[in-house]
Amino acid sequence: MDNRLVGVLGATSLVGACLQQLLPENGWRVMAFSRQSITQNSNTTQVTWRQLVPVLTAADSTDEKISLWICAAPIWILPEYFKLLSSYGIKRIVILSSTSSITKRKSTDVKEQKIVQQLIEGENRVTAWAAANQIEWIILRPTLIYGLGRDKNISEIARFIQRFGFFPLIGKAAGLRQPVHAGDVAIACIRALQTLNLRNCAYNLTGGETLSYREMIRRIFLALDRKPRLVTLPFWLFHWTIIAMRCLPRYRHWNSNMAARMNQDMVFDSSALWRQLLISARPFRLSREDLP
Repeated sequence: MDNRLVGVLGATSLVGACLQQLLPENGWRVMAFSRQSITQNSNTTQVTWRQLVPVLTAADSTDEKISLWICAAPIWILPEYFKLLSSYGIKRIVILSSTSSITKRKSTDVKEQKIVQQLIEGENRVTAWAAANQIEWIILRPTLIYGLGRDKNISEIARFIQRFGFFPLIGKAAGLRQPVHAGDVAIACIRALQTLNLRNCAYNLTGGETLSYREMIRRIFLALDRKPRLVTLPFWLFHWTIIAMRCLPRYRHWNSNMAARMNQDMVFDSSALWRQLLISARPFRLSREDLP
């Protein structure tokens, strides 16, 4: 068994892309799994790609053993691959979930409620399966992930600013946020995999700085080399603006709950986890590569 080999599910995701770079830099070999078609040219000396199949057949059986895994795919799809992981002899896994299971629990939006339920049920199924099979697990719940211009949070706000030149806010927009860079999430996954006294537990994972929603938007303007234009709207006008925006495919997932959360604190204490991992998260400073 290769003790420096890590299996990665969700290797083409935002955090998965960071893992593809950081794992080899830290002396790991990667077996990257994807549901997309794989070509032989995708392989490198440190990263080998495999087609991800949820249903195993006799032809899919393998003698290769991978005891260590990281799942950067949505946690609710992980149960589809329990048999695959078992066939590789999994012993330990780090899994990404999200603090949305907590912060959006009272949302009135149907799609957000569905995601909350998927996150909660995904965590429950994963922990039950791991306990039944004596597999060590660590669940990390990142807050607002950003980076590489690929996230659905900061990058979407940046695109809105680039297109319209302003950003609408409700009230003081004083709700606190802790954006965490995708690269820091990937580093945390790698360190958690190696920190053997962390096992069978879930942790919230935050960025290195706490700031208001308004300040977060202001910094996005500055990173885009634009003068901040923050337009304060009454809730009713914001509500109808969102309805109009949803006619555009890119903003179809926007909803009025976003307005309420602008003044809601969505913060967690991750200091103990970062100390155990012997690292710290970066403050919210956007580079050009973090923008679309």
